[in-house]
Amino acid sequence: MSKKKSSVKEFDKYELYLKSVQSPENDVKFLNRLYKELRGKKATILREDFCGTFNISCEWVKLDSSNKSIGVDLDPEPIQYGKQTSFLSLTDKQKERVQILQKNVLDPALPKADIVDAQNFSYSLFKTRKQLLEYFSMAHKGLNKDGIFVIDCFGGSQCMEPNEEETEHDGFSYFWDQDSYDPVTGEAMFYIHFKRKGEKKREKVFTYDWRLWSIPELKEVMEDAGFSKVHVYWEGTDEEGEGDGEFTRVTQGEDCESWVAYVVGEK
Repeated sequence: MSKKKSSVKEFDKYELYLKSVQSPENDVKFLNRLYKELRGKKATILREDFCGTFNISCEWVKLDSSNKSIGVDLDPEPIQYGKQTSFLSLTDKQKERVQILQKNVLDPALPKADIVDAQNFSYSLFKTRKQLLEYFSMAHKGLNKDGIFVIDCFGGSQCMEPNEEETEHDGFSYFWDQDSYDPVTGEAMFYIHFKRKGEKKREKVFTYDWRLWSIPELKEVMEDAGFSKVHVYWEGTDEEGEGDGEFTRVTQGEDCESWVAYVVGEK
């Protein structure tokens, strides 16, 4: 007798991650608007550092027929996943405008771009100022004449104390676990857990051993890396006091338990 096929879908950590924390369609629209606001013209070439499954790179070429993207990441696993998922959703012509490189973001020979974008706080793996300055300097070098460098950052008192936050999605729950924080070194450990409906919770699906960099530190290191101007874009809040996904340029922020912002450097 033939065995019945299981109706349970295979656990896919990258799919759940995308559904939980990423919105690449909105991200590329924000980057497009940001460049036009700061430079008064259109950006064409995007370099997505720490690109992982490179969803942003794929969405960038969908945005405009003249757009090109470059994804850079050291880890072959998410790159291969992206090639089997989001990349396959592109047309043949769009695929021709996506270049994925399994390389170090510190490689001085990386292709130049109008926008270098490092999302999901990935640069936080650089734990010393010297390391961060080296990366920011490479990003500066990798920009065209009127290029901009865009990173996101987060903070607030909630990020400096043990806590775990659950967010329910269709068919599963996402858990952001702030495990530890060292005020002397600024180092912090975070985990992502998932629990699909009817299944046990899967612990530590993703692990992040980071340093929490403050906005003033990030701005100062960008300036030392050669950026002529550095801006901060702060996320607004909705009626319930939660982040609304809308970012506005500011010179002052709010003392929130948890906040997200972008730091943007102009070459």
